[in-house]
Parts: sequence; structure tokens; C-alpha cells
Amino acid sequence: MPLSSRHASLKSETGLDWRLDEVVLQLRELRDASLAARQRLGCPAKLPSRRILAEFIESICAVLFPNRLSARELVDESIDFYVGDMLDRALRVVVEQLEQEYRFLLPGGAEANGSRQWAVDVARKFAAGLPGIRAMLDTDILAAYESDPAARSVDEVLACYPGLRAVMSHRIAHALHQFGAPLIARMLSEIAHSETGVEIHPGARIGRRFFIDHGTGVVIGETAVIGERVRLHHGVTLGARRQSPDDVDPTTPRHPIVEDDVTIYAGATLLGPIRIGRGSVIGGNVWLTSNVPPGSNVSQAAVRTEAFDEGLGI
Repeated sequence: MPLSSRHASLKSETGLDWRLDEVVLQLRELRDASLAARQRLGCPAKLPSRRILAEFIESICAVLFPNRLSARELVDESIDFYVGDMLDRALRVVVEQLEQEYRFLLPGGAEANGSRQWAVDVARKFAAGLPGIRAMLDTDILAAYESDPAARSVDEVLACYPGLRAVMSHRIAHALHQFGAPLIARMLSEIAHSETGVEIHPGARIGRRFFIDHGTGVVIGETAVIGERVRLHHGVTLGARRQSPDDVDPTTPRHPIVEDDVTIYAGATLLGPIRIGRGSVIGGNVWLTSNVPPGSNVSQAAVRTEAFDEGLGI
């Protein structure tokens, strides 16, 4: 139906005239100009679908924990069939999204002849790594349960804790990031960010038994490295110091290294490639831009005293 006829029918049905012809025309002109610019740069017109990727990660979570996160009532005899069928469907879907990423990452004008095989290879490696992801998540769930007196069961942790949900999404996204799909990995991390308030770049490396208490407002940067048995509270930032765009090298560490058995309390901000020594405790609302020796207990008062002494030259 022609645009004008369609608008006329809408007016007759609703009694309202939105005068959309000019708006739609202007939007089309802007869209065409943007598309032409992208084509000159060799960029594809289509990106992976956020909606489809959101469904994909829900499917993978159900595959990892079918008894607790699947939408179906399952009996022992049907679980393996359910997991295999769900995983097959999810992998077929993600292969199509990986092909879109492959075309997006190609230099301008390059042919995407190998996109299908690359996507299938990435999906196959991802599937092979799922048992390892499940094993890691079991340690994260146990860490949350043991660390939080309010947790009544591990099932409650899995079902209710946004910090655990963010870590689960990160483990999945990190695997795809390692296998060469950084765009889809980043989209998965942002889906989790919108759901949980926790932003973890898929490039961050995080050890076993990791627990984010409460979760909201936590930010973990791309080159952050977190050891085992680390606990973060809400509002913690593991970020980078401000740099000129010309000085940024994505391969150079820009974020903190947090060693094993560290606890960082709410609102603490740690910036730059600093090292937090094993067994340290970083207090709430502390601002840190320097290394911390192992076994340290850093509070706001200690940081203020150190800054004051440096300022006086003591």
C-alpha cells in the first residue's frame, strides 16, 4: 500500500491525523545517507541482533542449569534430550549472528566467503567449552552462598542474585571473546548490564569462586585481571585512567590486577594497571591509583593520611 494511502487509512480508523508523511520521508533520507556512507566505508548494513542474542544467552543458561533455569518441568529421562535439543537450536541461531559479525569485522570491500565456516568453528569451540563454564559457575555459586548469610540455598543464589547472573553472562561472553567474536561478546555483556546493573567487559579475566555482592553499579574494564576467591560489593569500579585516544593501545593493560582472596567494599574506585596484593581488604569509597602490598587493609582514613603526608613532603 502506498504511504499516503496507508496514512489515510490510519486516519479513518482512528480519527487522528499524525501528518507522518514528512516525518517518514525525512527519516528515510537520513537512513539512506547513513547507509551510503557505510557502504563507502565497506561496512555491512546489518549487525547481529540484540533480541536474538538475548534469547541465545537465556537458552545457554537453561542448557547449563536445566533443572533450575529451564522453562519446562523435566524428569531425569528427558534432561539429556532437552539439553541436546536446546543447545542445537541455540548454536544454529548463534551461527547466523556470528556470520553477521564476521562480515562486520572484515576490512572494507573484503569478501565474506569464509563466514559460514568461521561461524561454525567458533560455535563448535564454544559448545565444547560449556562443561568448563558450568564447572566455573558452580564455584561462583558456592562462593556466593558461603559469603552471604542471607542466602538460604544455592538455588536461591542462582535464581535471585544479580551479581551471579552477571558473572554467568560474563563467563559465556568471555568464551566467545576468546574465540574471536568480540562484537557479539560485547553485546552479551551489555544485555547483562541492562538486566543487572553490572558492567563486565568480556575481555576481563576472572578466576574461580568470584562473588559480586548486591551487584548494582559494578564496572570491570577490558584488561582487568581478577584472581580466585575475590569478593566485590556494589558500586566498585575497576577502571582505567583517562588517556588521549591517540595513546590508547587495546593490548596494553589499563585496568587493575586483583590477586587472590581480595575483598573490595562498596563504592571503591581502583584506576589504572595497579596491583592489589593477595589477601588485601579495600574499604568502602576508597580511591586508589597505586599498588597495594599483599595483606593490606586500605581505608579512606589511610588513603587521606598518605595523601596529606605526601603533600607536606613528610
